[in-house]
Amino acid sequence: MKRVGILISGGGSNMVALARDMVGDHPGRAKLVIANDPGAGGLLKANALRIPTAVVDHRDFLKDREGFEAELQVVLEDAGIEMIALAGFMRILTPGFTAKWAGRMLNIHPSLLPKYKGLHTHARALEAGDTQHGCTVHEVTADLDDGPILGQARMDVRAGDTPQSLAERLLPLEHQLYPAVLRRYLAGDRRPVMLDG
Repeated sequence: MKRVGILISGGGSNMVALARDMVGDHPGRAKLVIANDPGAGGLLKANALRIPTAVVDHRDFLKDREGFEAELQVVLEDAGIEMIALAGFMRILTPGFTAKWAGRMLNIHPSLLPKYKGLHTHARALEAGDTQHGCTVHEVTADLDDGPILGQARMDVRAGDTPQSLAERLLPLEHQLYPAVLRRYLAGDRRPVMLDG
């Protein structure tokens, strides 16, 4: 069983989906949830799931990203974490950190990469007049929202959609896709998972 650490910044709904899936014959187990914000709602959800939690508050490090990541690394190592799943973790990681975890860190992003890296993906998809939108799970590399694509979930954009309605309809697809990709990835299978919503 691989020891999985899940990094969050907010409510942690994808963390919950991952943790609930990591039972039975799953090749991984959620062993730690780390937030960069002590007020992250996902910490309470992790406690309810009886998953150990930790906080590495990025505000304690001002502009010292390497210092923040060094502390993050200590917490991960102390817990024996072997795999990281970023689940709404809103910090850009340095090349030094991503290199340490190369091939052992996944992220979910709310767009059909390579489209719309970065923020405001739902608004950007609407502004572009896209007929489809979705989410992507990918390996984390030094480049933002880059790295090999391991899965995508697609849905149609409807007339009258807003950024909020897209986000709300996409979330259940994220909760299906990310656990499916992580399960397959930990079993050594890199074939992309494709879902239609």
